[in-house]
Amino acid sequence: MRTLYERVGGQPFFDRLVERFYDGVAKDPLLRHMYPDDLSDPKQHLAHFLGQYWGGPPTYSEERGHPRLRMRHVPFVIGLAERDAWLEHMVGAVETSGADGDAQRELTEYFEMASRNLINSR
Repeated sequence: MRTLYERVGGQPFFDRLVERFYDGVAKDPLLRHMYPDDLSDPKQHLAHFLGQYWGGPPTYSEERGHPRLRMRHVPFVIGLAERDAWLEHMVGAVETSGADGDAQRELTEYFEMASRNLINSR
């Protein structure tokens, strides 16, 4: 069975997905302060993480080690509002990605689960 990474066309898909996601984040006053002024590194990290997660090469782990998502997000106050804003931008990026319906559902389900697990504030 082909991985989602293969089905969507590999790393270029995730690079474009992350670009669209960060277009929203860059304009979002609830989220923007959580990111550095230069979004280049966060974009690269997220794109590599997603590519690896969905079956691509282990570039993220080779560059950054184990993902430790929860630990990496502890410094940020992430409540339901922040989670919802993040998810809105990511789902919007997925919906405009050109991926087929099955891939969009898989991606969205993952992002819903992962974003719930990063909530650390009420």
